[in-house]
Amino acid sequence: MKKPITLRSLFSCGVFLLICSFSSLVLATPAEEAQLEQLDKIEQELELQRDWAKYRWEKTNNECYQQYWVNRCLAESRAQYRKEIDPIQAQEVELHEVQRKLRTSLKDQRDAAKIAERGSAEKAAERAANQKEFEEKQKAAAARAADVEQRRKDAPRRAQENKAGTQLD
Repeated sequence: MKKPITLRSLFSCGVFLLICSFSSLVLATPAEEAQLEQLDKIEQELELQRDWAKYRWEKTNNECYQQYWVNRCLAESRAQYRKEIDPIQAQEVELHEVQRKLRTSLKDQRDAAKIAERGSAEKAAERAANQKEFEEKQKAAAARAADVEQRRKDAPRRAQENKAGTQLD
């Protein structure tokens, strides 16, 4: 005797296949994160090279002011600085492009994992339970507020009853 396939089992199977299809993306993440860390190290090295080039440029600029032909010396200093900086800047542009692509890829993978997680039956049941609990708390808070309001309305009558009941003749 064959059991019919229920909607729940079909949905669970679909979620399982969806998670399995994303697992290849998730497994690639550590390698990409390691590559991103390596690129960050390269970026730090390029920044250090840029800082040293700027230091040398500023130093030669200061030395230029000790000479008679200041403008010519400053122009030569600037040209030398540009020769040092241009390759560094070109490397930084390429590096930033690769970093941007990796970060986009990582973000897309995280987003896909979140979407798959949101679609799971367990999360849906948890959200439904949380919603039900919230509604129950709202009803309880409304009942308490109504009770407090009713007590306020009945306060003068209760006070009168207390006065009448506690009078000694």
